[in-house]
Amino acid sequence: MIPINIIVAIDAQRGIGKNGSLPWELAGDIKHFRETTSKPRSPKKRNVVVMGRKTWDSIPQEYRPLANRMNIVLTRNRRLSLPEGVLKAENFDKVLQMAKSEQLKNVIETIFVIGGQQIYEEAIKCPECEKLYVTHIHKDFECDTFFPPFQDAFQSTAVSDPVNESGIAYHFEEYARKNK
Repeated sequence: MIPINIIVAIDAQRGIGKNGSLPWELAGDIKHFRETTSKPRSPKKRNVVVMGRKTWDSIPQEYRPLANRMNIVLTRNRRLSLPEGVLKAENFDKVLQMAKSEQLKNVIETIFVIGGQQIYEEAIKCPECEKLYVTHIHKDFECDTFFPPFQDAFQSTAVSDPVNESGIAYHFEEYARKNK
């Protein structure tokens, strides 16, 4: 089975976005995201990033698709045009089916769900979702989209030292799904 992980940055109220974009710009968080999602342990495999169409649209054009990762965009819009090599799925179940296909099952190491709110809500309920990589930002940004509550189903396994960047404090924390 291919592991499914979630990676997210959340503010003090579990906010993840405001007006369709990230309300913060933290180079350390972007570096953490890139390193976590783009470097498989096996040189023969690739990681996948799964995102909703709004998240895809929020990524600056010059960074799309996200390099060194297989990109899958969730959308119900069958006519949405995506660059060559970017896959499209109509829902999260289709992503799981794609990952198990003969074409991909031996190529994919880890699936990382990278947003937005609806995709996180689906993924966190999925029993195959094993791990969360959370950047906890110690400030309230009055967001309009949020990460779902997760502490009942996941437990902290690793915490970084606090980081302070541009007057914003944050830390990285990893969570594993609690045994049922």
